[in-house]
Amino acid sequence: MFQTLNAIFAQSSTHTIIMILVLLLLVCLLFSAIFIVKQQTEAIIERFGKFKRVCSPGLHIKIPVIDRIAKKVERRIQQLDLVVETKTKDNVFVSIPVSVQFQVQDSAASFYSLSNPNQQITSYVFDRVRSSLSQLNLDEAFSSKDTIAQEIEISLGEQMARYGFKIVNSLVTDINPDQRVRESMNSINAAQREREAAIQLAEADKIKLVKQAEADAESKRLQGEGIALQRRAIVEGLVEQYESLRDAGIGDQAQQILLMTQYFDTLAEVAKYSKSQTLMLPSNPNGVTNTMEEIRNSLVAGIKAAGQGE
Repeated sequence: MFQTLNAIFAQSSTHTIIMILVLLLLVCLLFSAIFIVKQQTEAIIERFGKFKRVCSPGLHIKIPVIDRIAKKVERRIQQLDLVVETKTKDNVFVSIPVSVQFQVQDSAASFYSLSNPNQQITSYVFDRVRSSLSQLNLDEAFSSKDTIAQEIEISLGEQMARYGFKIVNSLVTDINPDQRVRESMNSINAAQREREAAIQLAEADKIKLVKQAEADAESKRLQGEGIALQRRAIVEGLVEQYESLRDAGIGDQAQQILLMTQYFDTLAEVAKYSKSQTLMLPSNPNGVTNTMEEIRNSLVAGIKAAGQGE
């Protein structure tokens, strides 16, 4: 009897273990059948190794064992940073940093067409940059960064579109020549700027000299006009005084009075503005008379000239 009970218990234990194992297997299969795809991601499902479908973000179910997730493809924009080393038309070696932003448009085509899309994009970028730089010298390359970036974007976009990729943007951030070439360029630019500065300074000095010469000429012209007007006024004043004395009936003595007046005025001016305290006069008895005669002749000539000018 005890043997029978032991057999029954053993048999029931075996059934229980089997049921537990079956339940665990069912739970595992259920969990393996359910999967979640995150936002901006798509899952490629294969059935027996053959492409079946593309699952968008959300909750999905697949047949366990039969179906499998081949890959989850990232749909966000990705960036690939490269440094292309090449030489220009004038044989200057440069390093060009290039950034390519791309996005998967067709998940299945991108997965099954290219095994390494980054490497493929790198090859196209290197080919395009080297082809473009070989036709430009160094100065032209610096001014054509945007053109090179557009050429990369257009040509690379056409090539990668057939593989399910979209080229969002391409950037040529800089052009870095060899250090020695860079130093030479800096020296050339510095020399050009110094030359321009020297030209500007010379032009400024030239303008100053021209303006100064014009100012001096105008000053001398005005000074000459002033002296001429002063002399004319003096002569006219003498003429008026002479005529006034003659009208008063003084006659020939008017000339002598005017001459003596001018003579003493001259002595006063000489004493006023001369640094010397001694006035030199002729030593002979007729010296003063001769001096007065000369002054009189000069005044008479001035009076005649003033009369002719009128």
